[in-house]
Amino acid sequence: MPFSLPPQVLLGWFDANERDLPWREPGLSGWQILISEIMLQQTPVARVVEPWREWVRRWPVPSAMAAASPGDVLRAWGKLGYPRRALRLHECARVLATDHDDRVPDDVETMLTLPGIGDYTARAVACFAYGQAVPVVDTNVRRVLARAVHGRAEPGNPSKRDLADAEAVLPRNADGTYAASAPRFSAALMELGALVCTARNPDCARCPLTCAWVDAGKPAHTGPPKRVQKFAGTDRQVRGLLLDVLRGTDGPVIRDRLDVVWLSDTAQRDRALDSLLVDGLVEITADGRFCLAGEGG
Repeated sequence: MPFSLPPQVLLGWFDANERDLPWREPGLSGWQILISEIMLQQTPVARVVEPWREWVRRWPVPSAMAAASPGDVLRAWGKLGYPRRALRLHECARVLATDHDDRVPDDVETMLTLPGIGDYTARAVACFAYGQAVPVVDTNVRRVLARAVHGRAEPGNPSKRDLADAEAVLPRNADGTYAASAPRFSAALMELGALVCTARNPDCARCPLTCAWVDAGKPAHTGPPKRVQKFAGTDRQVRGLLLDVLRGTDGPVIRDRLDVVWLSDTAQRDRALDSLLVDGLVEITADGRFCLAGEGG
């Protein structure tokens, strides 16, 4: 690596600029951190704060959520998007309640055996909930490393190299062991990508790091252009409208109640409904009505 990320510089910046987010309060459980990490996947921080507060109040431990129906959890998920996350978290709560003494394990390998827990989430919980010195790589971290270390405008496609890069910059003691500040360093690296080294308009004048990309004159990205995810008119939008109907009712509804939400393309509407059934988010009752998972009686 031609550049290093001086720990004290980045940590000093973080001390002065860290956002006051509720899941960063001291004394939170691994379960509460896990909820925040699941909610934050592909969802802006501002939209997560209040739902997270409500969820940790309503379901302070996994067994509390496990006792709820999947439909209750989906209804509480509201408009956070990608509702399969909520269903998988409910499944995870059941496993935690029955097999792990109602707590989230503190090691990455065990967490990876849980429903819906991928490599990033397992590492994030181990780092931010349990203070373990494990590299944590999200989009923000990949972007900072691509620019500051490798001199590239964009990180490109995810690869195993990302994890190795993140591990290489973690602060270490003189004997090569990880420094006690390593978990906070990981949070600082992520925060820098979220607040300063942003995707579209990086504020390089505010960045505390020596950056290979800036020193090279900020060369433009040479790979294929990034695809912009649209929402309007997509199956995702139609799925959300169908779920809105079911979340807003206390029981199953007839098909006509769902059909009226999207009349411009009935084939798309049918496809969206079928996908909700396949994903287990929606069920059909014995009399042919539709409801959220677990609410069919």
